[in-house]
This record gives sequence, C-alpha cells and structure tokens, in this order.
Amino acid sequence: MFNRNRFLRRVAAITSLSLVTGCGLLSDGDPDDQGPIVVGTTSAPSTLDPAGAWDGSWELYRNIFQTLVAYPNGATTPQPDAAAGCAFSDSTSRTYRCTLRAGLKFSDGDPLTAEAVRHSIDRIRAIDAPGGPAGLLGSLDRVETSGDRVVVFHLNQPDATFPFVLATPAMSIVDPDDYPAGSLREDAEVHGSGPYRLRSYEDGQAVLVRNDTYQGFAKPKNDAVTIRYFKDSAGMVKALREKRIDVTYRGLGADDILALQEHDSRNLQLVDGAGTDISYLVFNPEDPWARRPAVRKAVAQIVDRGAIAHKVYKDTVDPLYSMVPRGLTGHATGFFDDYGDPSVPKARRILAGAGITRRVPLTLWYTTDRYGSETALMFQELKKQLEGSGLFTITLKSRPWNSYVVGYQKGRYPVFGRGWSPDFPDADNFIAPFVGEHNALGTPYPAKEITGRLLPHARGESDRAKTVEDVEAAQQIMVDDARLIPLWQGRQFVAASVDISGGEQALDPSTIMMMWMLHRKTSW
Repeated sequence: MFNRNRFLRRVAAITSLSLVTGCGLLSDGDPDDQGPIVVGTTSAPSTLDPAGAWDGSWELYRNIFQTLVAYPNGATTPQPDAAAGCAFSDSTSRTYRCTLRAGLKFSDGDPLTAEAVRHSIDRIRAIDAPGGPAGLLGSLDRVETSGDRVVVFHLNQPDATFPFVLATPAMSIVDPDDYPAGSLREDAEVHGSGPYRLRSYEDGQAVLVRNDTYQGFAKPKNDAVTIRYFKDSAGMVKALREKRIDVTYRGLGADDILALQEHDSRNLQLVDGAGTDISYLVFNPEDPWARRPAVRKAVAQIVDRGAIAHKVYKDTVDPLYSMVPRGLTGHATGFFDDYGDPSVPKARRILAGAGITRRVPLTLWYTTDRYGSETALMFQELKKQLEGSGLFTITLKSRPWNSYVVGYQKGRYPVFGRGWSPDFPDADNFIAPFVGEHNALGTPYPAKEITGRLLPHARGESDRAKTVEDVEAAQQIMVDDARLIPLWQGRQFVAASVDISGGEQALDPSTIMMMWMLHRKTSW
C-alpha cells in the first residue's frame, strides 16, 4: 500500500538536502548567460486580455502587467507595486485611495497614468466578458482620478477585501491606446508595465524578456523566461528530464510526482508545499435532475473523497469537505459533519424521501486539458462510485478547455467539474465567486442570505479573524444547498533542474509563479 507519510518525508529530505548543499531552490544568485529559463506548465492562457479571463491566464499576466498592489515574496497582504502607496481614506472601508509611482511607463514608452488605471478597471465592467473577472468588482461604485497620479475607488458598501481584489492579475493596468474601452483586444501583442515584456506568443509558448522600464517591488534575477505550454504532465516531465525545460509548474500528475521523487532525486529537485487549489462539482439548476436537491444530496452522500485522493491522486491531494480550504480563516468541514462517511443506504433514503425510486440519469462533464492528467481518471472513479450505488446511471463527456468554458457558460452541462485557484488568500474568495445571479461558473446561484447579508457583513470587518461566524454560516448554506460539492484540496509541486534556484520563492499566496525569482546558480 502507498505510504503517504513516507512519501512526504522523502520529499522533505530532498528539499532539505538541496538547502544544505546549496543546490536547492532557495539559494541566491545572479543571472548568467546560459539563455532564458524555460518553464513548463499545462495551463495555457485563454486570452491575452486581462478583461477577459478569470482563470489560469493570470499566471502570464502577473509577469507582464502591473497592478496597483501585489504580493512580494513572503507577503500575505497586498503591498504597493505600480502604486507608491494605497490606503482606505475613511473609517468605513468605502473609499480606497492610491497614488502612483512617478514616471511609470508601459513597455512601448507610453506613460502609465491614473487615467490608464481608471480605463483598465472600467473596461472590465463595461465588457463584462463571459468567464471574465467583472464579478470581482461587485463592491465598486466608481473610479475617479485626480491629476496623473491619484486614483480613488468609491465602493457601494464597506469592503475590507477590496485591496485583495486590486492585487489580482485581473486588475492589470493596460494602455488605453491599445485596449478598447468596450471590447477585448484579440491580437497577440501586449504592452504592459510588469517585470517582463512579452516578446512573442506563438507556437505554444510565451517568450518573456526583462522590461528595463519596470518600476515596482520585483527585483528580477534573470533576463528572460520562456513559458512552454504542454497538453499533459507526461510530455512536460519528459521535457524536463531531457533538459528541454528547466522548471515545471501546474499540471504535474500524481504518477509523475511520485516518479520524480523516487527516481530523479539526483538530477532534479521537487518541492512539495501547502496549497489552496480546490476541485469541485457544479450542478446546473436548469437541468431537470441536477436541479433537485435530493439528487445533489444523494451524490454528496455517496462520493468517496478519500478514495479519489488515494486511488486517483496517490495522496498528492487531500479530501475536502468545504468550499473553503484548510489553512484559511473560517474553514469548516460541513460536508463531513452533515454526511459523514459515504453511505449508499443513506443516499437511497434521501432519494426515496423525494419520491425518486428509479436510477437517476446524470451526465458529468470535465475538461481534458486544464486540471491535470488525472481529471479523466477522477471522473471515471466518480462514475464507478455513483453507478456502484445502484442509484445512478452516469454518462461522462469531455471537451478541451476553450470549448468547455463556452458550454458551461451557456448552461449546457447538467453536472460539471471545475477547479479553483485563489484570487487572494481569504475565505471570501472561495464563496463570493460562486454565488449570485452572475458568477464565475455561469450558473446562477442566488443564495441571497450569503450575498445580501453574510458576505457584506464580513467584508466590513478589517480584522479578518472576526469574520469566522459569517464565513461558517455561508459555508453551511452551501452544504445545505449542495449546489457545489467540494472534492479535494491540492498542494503545490515544483520540479526543477538542480541548477535552478528560486522555485519556492516564486510562488505567491495565489499560487501564481513569479518568474522573476527564478535564476541559475553561478556555480555547482
């Protein structure tokens, strides 16, 4: 049987050995002349325009655009980046004022002014792209400017999380001359003001070079990074072993993680860190079966998260019993508290109580190229569990991410799988994006008690430790509705060649890689 504790001890030993010998991910160094650092990932951007994406595209945005505030290495609260300083200017957390650094420029030489910031934020709401980040700005009333350097955000309600929203790559500052106010930019050109310029984006890769006009907290330790996008973990790890890439991030499969740990410790580094990525099921309220609470609750009663974590993911993920993951203030275990261990008899009673005595037909959808190589295996395991109960007949269907998104946004899927990486490290971000008439899932979920009372009350509290009662109450409502069923919480794995440093430091609280922290060691 797979020994999870032994696995974690071995990973820790590899990391510790790297630190002691100076061959690890934490040593400092200067860029050398051995060419760009090449990073592999399975999370390709869906669009190059920040107004159009609320997904893994943010990985690229963080490195080529600036936001007013962001997360320096080691920070858990936003710090000034394009801004020289930001603060609430009133006691009610309804007016947030930022002053820009002097002399900011976009990579094409155009000045970055307060008007560019206002334009960038306003166009997100004006475009309101399907799958876009407009939902993050629900508490924003209007943006005003004063001169070239002062931006004032007026909120429609107290919102202590607003600085966290501004720190997301969705709020990247774009040049008004290049990005239309009412539509998305569709070409492959990017003019940002971040640590890197995007030299090219084609043939499955993004070529980044240092932006010498950048002003912000980042201190790039390399001159160039190339990001290569792979379809699966196997191809990415093969490229790492063959030294065609230097680092892998996002999309490492469980079998590949174990193989890297067991067989590649002399040539490669593997870091296992805490993570807050989650995986969950979404039920469409328009589907005649998925809309019935008894059906959703019966699924929740049958799903064996432990089996998924162990059999499919080889214990590289952990079972999750709330939409708010462990490690965040307010995390609860409502699905375990209410349902306990998986039980077919209990599920049968739930359905019978609603007058359902036949097998329930459900079609479960998943994406083939977004959340890692195990996604298909996980849905096969879900089908096995649900059909094995004798209560369901399950059909599995799948699509690549770009067409998959269109399908769930148009309400075509009865039940579908989604993953979530945090926009910012707060429980609010694991509740608010999924509720309301317009949300990140494209499936209306009114939840008026959550959107009308609990979240507004919690957002008015600057001391986030005091939001626990509201956060727990919101989670319980989500358990009672079973519109969203959490499955697992992930961890962060970074694999790298032994001559690469900075991998662990490159991860911010939103599990986005800050490419500027990577560098080659000057000696080995």
